Amino acid sequence: MRLSTRGRYGIRAMLDIALHDNEGYVALKSIAERQNISESYLEQLIGELRKAGLVMSARGAQGGYKLSLPVSQITVGAILRTLEGSLAPVDCVSEDSPFICGQSEECVTRDLWLKIRDSINSVIDTVTLKDLVDKIQKNEKK
Repeated sequence: MRLSTRGRYGIRAMLDIALHDNEGYVALKSIAERQNISESYLEQLIGELRKAGLVMSARGAQGGYKLSLPVSQITVGAILRTLEGSLAPVDCVSEDSPFICGQSEECVTRDLWLKIRDSINSVIDTVTLKDLVDKIQKNEKK
């Protein structure tokens, strides 16, 4: 499994918003500059995160984006699935794919793919933005 720039940039953007959440709404331009991400590309990603209910937006001079939920309730998994879709290593074990292989009953490797999928999910569904923010703040104190 390899994450695309969508997933990586999405996590960076959400983490940036989380780190600046106490400042109110965070301008897209500020996120783009701090993270060195194209503003137009970032706008697409943030739009999807907004539709998923992970961020909210406000227009105007003080506008921008803000987390819709507390940092402790937003998992890396929620962000990645919003931007990447299923993170299963193969289609036949994807939670959201109707694909069924004709050999799934006797497939020797299916259990392996399920274990990999479940391991990935158990990690990304337990790591929250709060965990990442705490790690950054701990590293800054060193």
